[in-house]
Parts: sequence; structure tokens; C-alpha cells
Amino acid sequence: MARQGAGTRRRPRFHPLTVARVDRLTDDAVAVTFDVPPELAEEYAFRPGQALTLRRVDGDRDERRSYSICAPVGAPPRVGVREVPGGFLSTYLVHQVRPGDAIEVLPPSGTFTADLSTPADHVFIAAGSGITPVLSLAATVLADGGSTVTVLYGNRRTDTVMFADELADLKDRHGPRLQLVHVLSREPRGAEVTSGRLDRDRLGTLVGHLVDAAHVDHWWLCGPHGMVQDARELLTALGVPGSRVHQELFFVDDVRPEPVRGDERTVDGPSAQVTVVLDGRTTTIAVPRDVPLLDSAQQVRGDLPFACKGGVCGTCRAHVTDGRVEMRRNYALEPDEVAAGYVLTCQAVPGSDAVTVDFDT
Repeated sequence: MARQGAGTRRRPRFHPLTVARVDRLTDDAVAVTFDVPPELAEEYAFRPGQALTLRRVDGDRDERRSYSICAPVGAPPRVGVREVPGGFLSTYLVHQVRPGDAIEVLPPSGTFTADLSTPADHVFIAAGSGITPVLSLAATVLADGGSTVTVLYGNRRTDTVMFADELADLKDRHGPRLQLVHVLSREPRGAEVTSGRLDRDRLGTLVGHLVDAAHVDHWWLCGPHGMVQDARELLTALGVPGSRVHQELFFVDDVRPEPVRGDERTVDGPSAQVTVVLDGRTTTIAVPRDVPLLDSAQQVRGDLPFACKGGVCGTCRAHVTDGRVEMRRNYALEPDEVAAGYVLTCQAVPGSDAVTVDFDT
């Protein structure tokens, strides 16, 4: 059943944006810049650290992925993409997309950002493609003339470093206000401390030599789960308040979103009645108790928002207004959001006989 609500918040829509340029970063990574028409300029204005969700549809396959913006505030939106082996969307972006092509893009989203209006001291700990939002944040804060930035950046080898030239240019422009340290795990470097993984011990040594942890205003952690966990443990041991730490995960594991398909499914075994509210329209369906709400509801509501389906990006966030759910994991929502009843529908399974989730609040 469906009804039209009044006064609900309209969810952002995909718009076809023209690719302005494609810059090759490494053999398996590119930066894609979009041309935003004047009538959409306000809608696509972004904060540093945010991301764009891109969509590719081919037949009955519909895949979306969230890619961090790597441009400073005020520049055209530009995302960094590293190919995931076998990835339907990433392979297309890295090897096939050309200037002039049109790609469906959602307006910017994401909470890996902060109030950057006051000059401050920032430390960024990143690995691999986790450098993408760091580049946007670092370039933005350095432009204020007063902020300082330290970047600890881990990769496998020199030829896998994304944005190497852009980082070098930032260092040339801002001199002593930017400390840039490359750490390589599979290529020997001159110093032992910069040869190996960015694990807790190595991070402890680098932080101890390069920064005064007590006076750092913002710590930014972006990369795989293990590195982020090691960094958080280190900062906790150093007495850094949690309010100063921002984190975003890249590739928690091998979880990838399944393509959306329009086939119907029957419910076998225990089920729950789930009501979905999106764009003012309400739909109620019977779903299995052991399947995430997003996967089940997509069978009848193909417009539900999602990107990673790994509990990382937060695109599928919704508010539970009735009933109870259980989240299998959460790497995107803050504790206060969870306490307020927000969940990641890609990770939430019904915990009661009836559940209502509202994507419009």
C-alpha cells in the first residue's frame, strides 16, 4: 500500500553530469572531474571530506559506489577512483570513461568533515585510496594561511601512490606548514621507520617524532579497517579526546554491493512486516527476519539509496520510527545518531514483527 505524505524532506536525486576530464593517477586509478551546470551549482557545492555517489545501469544491473571528493572547496567536483578487480563500476571509470561522457551522480554527502573556519593543526593518517578525501581537506585548510598539516601516507610501492604530484605541489606551495611522509610496505626506503605497514608501532614512532599530540586540533584517519583501528588505539593511549578524531573506512573487507535486480522473491521462514518511507511515499512489505532491510525492500522499492552495502558509507541511513532492528555492523554512524534511532539499512535486520524505517528524516 502507498500514500503520499506532506511536508517531508525530498531525498537528493541523481543527475547526469558531464565528465570534464579524466586524469591518470596510477595504472589502476584515475581522478574524474565533473562539469556542473549553473542550475545545479548550489546542489553540488561540497564540503571538504564529502563524497559523491556514482551510478551505472546496464540492463537489469544497477550499481552505485561512493567516491570521495579530492578537490578543494570552490573547485569543480573531482573524485578519485581505484579499480577493484572485477568491479563493474570502478573498472568502467578507470578504463572506459572519457571527457564528454555523462554519469549519474548524487549530490555530495558524508560526515567526514568538520568546522574548518578557524585555523588549526591537523594530522592525517591515510593509506591507499584513503588519501582521496585527505587531499580535499588538506588543500582547503592550508589555503587559510594559518593551519598546519601533517600527512602520514601508506602505500605498497611508489607506483601505487595516488595523487603523488598533487601532494608534492601542496608541499612546494606551503613549505613548513605541511609535513608529508610516505611509508611504503613493499619497497625499501632510506629510513626503517618509513619502510613497512602503517601499524600501531610505526605510527607511534612517527607521531612521537613529528607532532605534539596534545596540541593537535584534528586527527583524520582514512584507510582500511586495520590501520584505522591501530591509529585509534594509539590515540586513545596518548590521551587524545575522541571529539578530535574523525575517521572514514575504505574497503572494510571484500563486501561489495550486489546489483539491484527487479525479480520478485517469496518469503520463506520467519518474517516481519516492514514499512519503508522515502520521498513521502510509504510501502509495506513482508521480509525475511534474517535478511538486511535494504536488500529485501529493494525488491519493490528500486529507488532506495545505497552505495557500498558494507556499513561504511552511510548512504542507506534511515530512522527507525517503529519497532526494533539489529545492526550487524556500523562504520558510518556516530553514537549519538544510533542513540537517536538511526540505522544503516544495509546492515539492519528486523528485530520485531513490525518495523518502520523513514529515509526522509
